[in-house]
Amino acid sequence: MDGINAYVGATRRDPDMLPVEFSLLGIEPGLWTDEVVVSRHQGLLGNIGAELRIGRAVGAVGGEVVKAVSDFGPGDPDLTLDPAIDVGGLSQDILGIYNAFRGSIRFRPEDVVAEHRGDPEAFALLEAAAAEPPAYAVDRDVGSNNWVVSGRLTESGYPVMANDPHRVQAAPSLRYWVHLVGPGWNVVGGGEPSLPGVSIGHNEHGAWGLTVFRTDGEDLYVYDTNPSDPDEYLYRGQWEPMTVIQDEIPVRGQSPRSVSLKYTRHGPVVFEDAQANKAYAVRAAWMEVGGAPYLASLRMDQATTWKEFVEACSFSNIPGENMVWADRAGNIGWQAVGIAPVRRNWSGLVPVPGDGRYEWDGYLPIKAKPHVANPAEGYFATANNNLIPRGYPFMDAVGFEWSDPYRWLRIVEVLGSGRRFAMADMMQLQTDELSIPARQLVPLLEDLPAADERVEEARARLLAWDFVLGKSSVAAGIYVAWERELRRAMSRRLVPDGSGLTLGLRRVVESLQIPPGELGMDPLEARDRLLLDALGSAVASLTEKLGRDMSRWRWGQPDYHHAYLRHPLGGVVDGDTRRRLEVGPLPRGGYGSTVNATTNGDNQTSGASFRIIVDTGDWDRAVGMNTPGQSGDPDSSHYRDLFEGWANDRFHPVVYSRDRVEAAMDRRIVLEPGG
Repeated sequence: MDGINAYVGATRRDPDMLPVEFSLLGIEPGLWTDEVVVSRHQGLLGNIGAELRIGRAVGAVGGEVVKAVSDFGPGDPDLTLDPAIDVGGLSQDILGIYNAFRGSIRFRPEDVVAEHRGDPEAFALLEAAAAEPPAYAVDRDVGSNNWVVSGRLTESGYPVMANDPHRVQAAPSLRYWVHLVGPGWNVVGGGEPSLPGVSIGHNEHGAWGLTVFRTDGEDLYVYDTNPSDPDEYLYRGQWEPMTVIQDEIPVRGQSPRSVSLKYTRHGPVVFEDAQANKAYAVRAAWMEVGGAPYLASLRMDQATTWKEFVEACSFSNIPGENMVWADRAGNIGWQAVGIAPVRRNWSGLVPVPGDGRYEWDGYLPIKAKPHVANPAEGYFATANNNLIPRGYPFMDAVGFEWSDPYRWLRIVEVLGSGRRFAMADMMQLQTDELSIPARQLVPLLEDLPAADERVEEARARLLAWDFVLGKSSVAAGIYVAWERELRRAMSRRLVPDGSGLTLGLRRVVESLQIPPGELGMDPLEARDRLLLDALGSAVASLTEKLGRDMSRWRWGQPDYHHAYLRHPLGGVVDGDTRRRLEVGPLPRGGYGSTVNATTNGDNQTSGASFRIIVDTGDWDRAVGMNTPGQSGDPDSSHYRDLFEGWANDRFHPVVYSRDRVEAAMDRRIVLEPGG
């Protein structure tokens, strides 16, 4: 932090040292404090949005229908809405303020100042740019992969750890490589620049990585408020006063705005319905002391054994994560982390009354969350999927919502093959683009000749395909369009109107393999007709998108699946400045259900911007990648220099020993006290 503040001080003496964004917005950076570091709360939190959505769906179509469409697990979660909940009230914009707090800043042309203010022509370009719809689709998939492999399955004879966290792809880079060396510290890896320590990496003893473990740490409470005093709510039969704090929000160029911040015993009030005498509040486990995201990384960075690593994990309150460990002594392990409230009488999947009947019974000790040490298989992998052991007694604490299993299935399919793995094999697995859903769905087209000549050509290409979504593959381009049409078609048939629900891919695949009665009197015949109709729709959409020449329907290309990294100011600056800030496009392979998770939209807006693979037998053999570059300054040579290598799934060395680090040094910056 002192180093950051030293640089901020230097920019005040020489503003030309600042990146262009500061001049565009007419602002200057402030000094960092301890509070700045520990108060960041964008830590992949809870399920409050899903809880409201599920509550609305249950009110519209009933809990059993919601469960039939959804993919909760394990067990049979209770989706009963308490009779005291007004279903109609749930349709309001209850979480609007809460989502605004958690969302990213949206800039407008008038936010851009400096030289553009005095240039009417340039400012007109800004307004036009902001009015245009985004040129690239947004896909908000979030997921990650990690695994650890015992030395008995590796070429080196030492354990290996691999991790590729999937988050937003943007410019500047979300992640940042760092090597921290000091008394008690010698750790290299990555994290987000504002986070303490190294959240993913290794020291001289072990290596660790993370993926999201979907822990339900939020609940929506609904209160009856006093008709005579809306600042009182009913709790255990008595009116209880809200805590009301008067505050002011400074607004540039205007007078401060006065606001009343209201809190119940459960948390902040996010919505009030004065006409119905209702109030809604969010209870969030991450508001507990020690809830700063990734704060426990400071302990993990200094762990020397599996036991010490687990102890460090016990302080990791948010976000909910699958932490994996591999050490030089030969140990591998997995510990789920994240603060998890214990619910004794409800699932946490629907809103509940705040009248005192639905209270948390403390928190589950983190060490009681699922974990594994030195598994007999010799490997362990996570990919945001359901890893809860059968009979696990605390499902109401950890939650019921998980990602589709396909990335995990492919990883364990490879790791369980019985062969030994070199680092090259680990790199190949991190960038693997075989689609298990494609392997399950495409054979359903056998013995289903299409009457239309072009649809038949597409069917033949799919049946001859190897199920790998390579960026040069035409069959991959056809498959993704077909899968999209299948998802739409099955959702129309299986998802009730007005429910607001979506059908996950696993449900789609299962329903096509074993067609349900909802498809008609002859489910198999209806399924076969649906398969060909969806393929026909896919061919029509690709013809319109890419032309009639099917050989040009390659999956990876700027007109189809690509990576274009947008900048927060990209939509409100002129074309030249946008090209200076944004990066791409370049073709990409894979999609949302491959290990190389590149999302299901045409533009890859999330996925593995950062990767690391560590051989614990030789720390200098670690490899990684990041995109688009290390620097956050668009004018730096390191702002986008890693993008092309990343887009082509190439790794760079991550050296560790002092002599190797100094041999690879690009520049040296010296910060001296009082300088």
